[in-house]
Amino acid sequence: MKISFRRSANCRRVFALLLLTASAVAGAAVDNLPARVQISWAPTERLSEVRNNQAGRSWLRPEEWEKQLAEQLRKSGDRVLPPGQQLRVQINDVKLAGAFEPWHRPGLDDVRILKDIYPPTMDLHYTLLAADGATIREGDAKLRDSAYLQRAVANTTDPLRFDKRMIDEWVRKEFGTKS
Repeated sequence: MKISFRRSANCRRVFALLLLTASAVAGAAVDNLPARVQISWAPTERLSEVRNNQAGRSWLRPEEWEKQLAEQLRKSGDRVLPPGQQLRVQINDVKLAGAFEPWHRPGLDDVRILKDIYPPTMDLHYTLLAADGATIREGDAKLRDSAYLQRAVANTTDPLRFDKRMIDEWVRKEFGTKS
């Protein structure tokens, strides 16, 4: 009985090792594939969000919100693009929802105030490519959500919730299935 237990334990170990190796190889193969949605940014110092907030407020640093917005754009694109298609997006300007109003009183220097007069905006250029690399569609887009405070958002703790929703809606409208 002990012999068969050892054999089955060894078999389980070998099987687990094989599974780990196979998943690592599969993960490496996926990581080597080019992203279906590729995002590039204008130089950070040229973006309105950075130019208008020279004080270096502690809310979110440009590299943090650029990374989060790019990831949101990738996720949205992956959800709606047909297999084989790729989307390239050059983000030329961005102004996040809300603004800083440091004149109110000391201590509010790094508090982002959300008002209708501070909607999220984004200017971009996009190219939609077929599986063979041919351009399907290309254009410029000026995203703006003037009614961003009038509609509910799922995640009320995400500081970029309005900006992400604007991206999702644009991707769905521009590249989603027309039904």
